[in-house]
Amino acid sequence: MTQQALFIIFGGTGDLAYRKLYPSLFRLYEKGYLKDNFAVIGTARRPWTNDHYHEVVMNAIADDGHEADRTNSELVRKFASHFYYQSHNVNDTEHYVALRKLADKLDEKYELKGNRIYYLAMAPRFFGTIAAHLKSEKLITDHGFNRLIIEKPFGRDLKTAKELNDAISAAFSEDQIYRIDHYLGKEAIQSIAALRFGNQVIASLWNKEHIDNIQITLAESLGVEERAGYYETAGALRDMVQNHILQIISLLTMERPRAYTAGELRDRKVEALQNIKIYSEEEARQNFVRGQYGEDADQEQQAYRNEEGTDAQSQIETFVAGKLVTTNESLAGVPIYVRTGKRLAQKSTQINVVFKNVDQNIFKSVADADAKLLQNVLTLYIEPDQGYRFDLNVKNGNQSYGTMPIHLEYHKSAAEKAKVPEAYEKLIHDALDGNRTNFAHWHEVAQAWRIVDVIRQTWDSEEAEFPNYVSGTMGPQAANELLARDHRTWVYNPNR
Repeated sequence: MTQQALFIIFGGTGDLAYRKLYPSLFRLYEKGYLKDNFAVIGTARRPWTNDHYHEVVMNAIADDGHEADRTNSELVRKFASHFYYQSHNVNDTEHYVALRKLADKLDEKYELKGNRIYYLAMAPRFFGTIAAHLKSEKLITDHGFNRLIIEKPFGRDLKTAKELNDAISAAFSEDQIYRIDHYLGKEAIQSIAALRFGNQVIASLWNKEHIDNIQITLAESLGVEERAGYYETAGALRDMVQNHILQIISLLTMERPRAYTAGELRDRKVEALQNIKIYSEEEARQNFVRGQYGEDADQEQQAYRNEEGTDAQSQIETFVAGKLVTTNESLAGVPIYVRTGKRLAQKSTQINVVFKNVDQNIFKSVADADAKLLQNVLTLYIEPDQGYRFDLNVKNGNQSYGTMPIHLEYHKSAAEKAKVPEAYEKLIHDALDGNRTNFAHWHEVAQAWRIVDVIRQTWDSEEAEFPNYVSGTMGPQAANELLARDHRTWVYNPNR
């Protein structure tokens, strides 16, 4: 379905707009979701012209992987012609007056019916100022839809997140606010609900009677790279756990929605997060560990503290591992182990659902030392691979009755993955359609901060002995000891 809308991108000269927003809008244009009735205004401090802006947009499409002949095609040029640039100071009221005049002119030219999407691709400290000016200078139309898309981080803790939300909510209602968590735009994350609630055999086993533990790994092989400045203010806990990991946990632990709608999904996810136990400081100390990468074994990769833009005595964590539990009746007592980090052995995001061993192994009576049953594990591969694997026990084929594990696997082919919309493309499309299913609600954000704040406060009260893991490994030894204490091990272990 073709949509009509004006996009106003604050931060139009930034890296996010270049790498994600412009290529995603072009893919929607290629596929016909956007046609003639759309326009984009890019704003930032730089004094660009419209012609230069068009070149930037076309270069962004080229850098996204399109062939040169396609990039220079009439389709790309026609797409770029819908883009307009205005130099803008977010604190200057007069600039919003000029922005409104341009927006109204484009609304009439492209017959956009007052539909507007405001994308704040800027630092969160500007969100409240921009939202207030959009309202006071009457850029918010009284006809058509008005939707505000904001990027994480949503604050640094619950207090600042609430201040940010209050500032935005003074101009936009909750149903107009679209908080992007790009993990929610990933096909494999969206498929969790289909796996859990679309298969009776899985749904019947998804409970504390059958699941021993759940493991979530978001591992990155790269270091902080050019994000050191940001990372020094965030760290892995705020950057990954508060949003991506807790969103995944809500999808894994929520009760079955009555229907797959934005409202039902939101209510179940909020409920799931409210059921995650909020630790005391002592419990946080026992159940969460942090790490910071040092040099690799060959001293070819430098330690975090030696990265450009970091403090030589930095206490910022580049690794987090922890254990969470839910009071949700169906999964109460099932431990949820999470870990995320930079400069780990391999890049991999995966979920491992470990099922309990059978109560009685009847094959122990067989005179075969190999008669050992391994735990059944259901693995969801999120990235870079996409697919599923289920580990089962079968007879080993020998004369005696030994057992061996086999793996039922499905992986998307390169051709299949090429057809899957990129996360930002999917989420921008949803915002155009007014579909808030895959966006974070304020109640989810607030509850996630309540869970994380205690851990952050506990760590901030103590000095860590960093660095404590070698680049190219799977993090500090304390992460393994966290599971060993419960007589468990990490399923995903590329160093094994």
